[in-house]
Parts: sequence; structure tokens; C-alpha cells
Amino acid sequence: MSHFLIIEARFYHDLAEELARGATAELDKRGITWDRVAVPGVLEIPGALAMALIATEEGRLHYDGYVLLGCVIRGETGHYDIVAGESARAVMDLVTDQGLALGNGILTVENALQAWARAGVESKNKGADAAAAAAEMAELRGRWGLAGS
Repeated sequence: MSHFLIIEARFYHDLAEELARGATAELDKRGITWDRVAVPGVLEIPGALAMALIATEEGRLHYDGYVLLGCVIRGETGHYDIVAGESARAVMDLVTDQGLALGNGILTVENALQAWARAGVESKNKGADAAAAAAEMAELRGRWGLAGS
């Protein structure tokens, strides 16, 4: 049985809950167990992922896949570009360097209306999409005979 880690940014608490609701339902449907940890915002997600990987290397944790959840909403300053771009770059560096099975459910949107349209389990359900992507990538790792993350 696979075991995944969900890392969620809690800056927008209500959106984080909705994304997690979709992700956990998808993982449960697939028979995947999971742990869930929270970080303050999207910029902290890559750091938490790196910490989990270090703990895995040290033999204290084991995860077969990762689901990242959060939301960046454009504001009045350029901070949006830094948060969205730098977090995405750091995550992709870890994914490609480590060959991780990961589903990225970090929303980057213009406003709250767009965020809810994407996060809502009754609409686009991007939390479930991220969990499904992680599960499919974990299956690919297994098909290629790679050890768990």
C-alpha cells in the first residue's frame, strides 16, 4: 500500500481546507494512506518537502508520493510573481533532481473567485487532480522499478 505526504500552505485557510478535502478523498478512493502537514504559505512548501526528503534519507520517514496544495492570489505588488515563480522553481528542482512522484496543486490565480472555481470539490477540484497526478507518477516509478521516495 502506498503512503503519501500532503503539504499544504495555510495562508488562505478556507481554500487550503477545500483543496485538502479533494486531495484526501482522491487518495482514500485509491486506497493510499497519507500524512498531512501544514506550512504558513506557498514559499514554505519547498522547504518542507526538502525536510521530508532529508528525514527519508535518514530513515525516519518513508513516502511513496507527495501532494502539494496552496494558493497564490495576485495582489497589488510584485510579491505574487516572486511567490509563484520561486516556489514553482524550487519544487521542480526537487522533483527532477530526486525523481519524485508529486502532484502540484498550488493554484496561481488573479482573484478569489478564480481560486474557489479551481479549489472547489464541486467544480474543478484541483486538490483531487494533484492527488491523482501524484498517484499516477508513483505508479510510473513502480513500473520502472524505482524505490519509494
